[in-house]
Amino acid sequence: MLPGDPVMLMSVINTKLRDFYSSAEAFFDDVDWAEEKMSRADVEKKLLDAGFKYDPEKNQFN
Repeated sequence: MLPGDPVMLMSVINTKLRDFYSSAEAFFDDVDWAEEKMSRADVEKKLLDAGFKYDPEKNQFN
């Protein structure tokens, strides 16, 4: 389950990107959104609102 805190959320997603996924799109496509308490749009908005943008060259949010 993804955390609600934006910093923890970014950290968890970046870890998953580093260890398992070649892109944010691949990660978001693989998440079982039925199990999450928020939608993909909620996650993307939470990250953007906290100032985190995806860098495809680094394959991470920063």
